[in-house]
Amino acid sequence: MPELPSVCVIGAGVSGLTACKALADFGVPYTCFEASDDLGGNWYFQNPNGVSSAYRSLHIDISKPSISFRDFPMPDRYPDYPHHTHILEWLRDYADAFALRERIRLNARVRHAERGPAGGWQITLEDGSSESFDALLVCNGHHWSPRLPDFPGSFDGPQIHSHDYIDPSTPLDLYGKRVLVVGIGNSAVDIVSELARKTVSDTVFLSTRSGAYVVPKYLFGKPTDQVVKQNPLLPGGLQRRMGRVLQRLINGRMEDFGLPTPNHKFLDAHPTVSSELLGRLGAGDAVAKCDVAELLGDRVRFADGSVEPLDAIIYATGYNIDFPFFDPELLSAPENVMPLYKRMFKPGIDDLALIGFAQAIPTIFPFSELQSKLAARWLSGDWAPPTDQEMEAEIPRDEAFHLGHFVNKPRHTMQLDWYAFERDLKTRAIPAGQARARAGAPTGASLAGRSAASRGAESLIA
Repeated sequence: MPELPSVCVIGAGVSGLTACKALADFGVPYTCFEASDDLGGNWYFQNPNGVSSAYRSLHIDISKPSISFRDFPMPDRYPDYPHHTHILEWLRDYADAFALRERIRLNARVRHAERGPAGGWQITLEDGSSESFDALLVCNGHHWSPRLPDFPGSFDGPQIHSHDYIDPSTPLDLYGKRVLVVGIGNSAVDIVSELARKTVSDTVFLSTRSGAYVVPKYLFGKPTDQVVKQNPLLPGGLQRRMGRVLQRLINGRMEDFGLPTPNHKFLDAHPTVSSELLGRLGAGDAVAKCDVAELLGDRVRFADGSVEPLDAIIYATGYNIDFPFFDPELLSAPENVMPLYKRMFKPGIDDLALIGFAQAIPTIFPFSELQSKLAARWLSGDWAPPTDQEMEAEIPRDEAFHLGHFVNKPRHTMQLDWYAFERDLKTRAIPAGQARARAGAPTGASLAGRSAASRGAESLIA
């Protein structure tokens, strides 16, 4: 059997675990470095790695069948919308079922990943130790570096990002307080719904600049994502028009609940999933506001001229894509823009792949699993990528398909329709790459020994 490349995997969350399993399935040697004392990433509640962000009441907003890995479905005993404790249990059961832990190094934060002069990677850990690898899979996630707005003025009270929110008393005591939540994504509406109970806060305000369409968790007694799915065989524009009619029939006008008129059509921005928010707004437990115009010490002025006294502000304003272990000139994502072939490969860097860097609709779990299997095919010699020129030509076509109808905002730079992506990979991209491999095009297997060659080149330069 030919020698295969040694692979470094950074992160042991959802994407890192699926990468580890896929590499093991294809016999590719790897080491996974995880900064925390256990695996699970964002789903490890109060993770000591300091960057995970689950709040105590968090339930996933996508149903169990959609979330499940194809190789490891969630147990029947789980509810339709599992709690974060269920997801963490399931991820750890996944790791145990496929004996992944033996290749995962815990408490091993990657401080720097440097590419050698002949390729290959020198991985330096927080403790100063370093190891060399032929290839690198980056699985560090994109929901851990909070993005904050820059509003005029200043606010005297406490301000936190939703990333730091745990519950109504942690890290801030919000009982009996007047609280503003900025944003209208899923975390924002979950936090508003929790705080708006009359047994918790005095008043909760929800501020949104662009508005949103709120989708319930259930339709006709079934999880919404099991009733309404994108069909990759039908034109996307037709499906979006049909969805707009259904949304209007189910929820009516967002303005009837005090929310601003959305500045986009339904499904031209990531929908917000909640079965509770509209009821809270309709009952007056939460109050919708437009965009923040200015912070005024102990109060806030909104774009419509209204002013509200406040005790605290929570910013649920999304995240930055960040790679703290890379030199920015190697790879970065200014304004969260990072064009990649199949959301994985950067032309010009032939020994690197990224796993899980998309905002997949409905969910990232099977998306990461499929990407991981493609990466393992590549590194085992079963699949060859297109040339750099071919990738450069295909990236804008893919982005136009997946992103063309979305509002141009940092929140939507990585949107991707999972069902269309899956069909494209399985029916076109994977078979074409396998044909290239059989015809002799370079695969990831040719990277074997690259790190040693790079060290030799460094010695010659020295």
